[in-house]
Amino acid sequence: MNLPHLIYEEDSFGVFLLVTLILGGGAAYFAGRAIANTWRPWWQVAAYGLILGATVRFFHFSLFGGTLLSLQYYLVDAALCLVFGFLGFRVARVRQMVTQYRWINAPAGRLRWRRKPS
Repeated sequence: MNLPHLIYEEDSFGVFLLVTLILGGGAAYFAGRAIANTWRPWWQVAAYGLILGATVRFFHFSLFGGTLLSLQYYLVDAALCLVFGFLGFRVARVRQMVTQYRWINAPAGRLRWRRKPS
């Protein structure tokens, strides 16, 4: 078994790119941002990411004839949804901490903030 068959089961990488990365990853990114913007805790990103992973697996099944109940491909889809979801969460949280608490925090890159020196 080679690496592409470990990650996706369709004959085309474009299907994996469209459904898992663009649709699923985009939805997870925006869900992570929405969770951060409403000041909810980080673990909700994990819960919604797992649900989105199942949704992506259903899209592969219904639109492209993929396997619905495949643990291997579900884990790949869910892992990518979790990565994009936590990325969206972190970007939004950094923006919040820098704009709403600008007298305490300063940006230290796109994914971090730091305390301002006294």
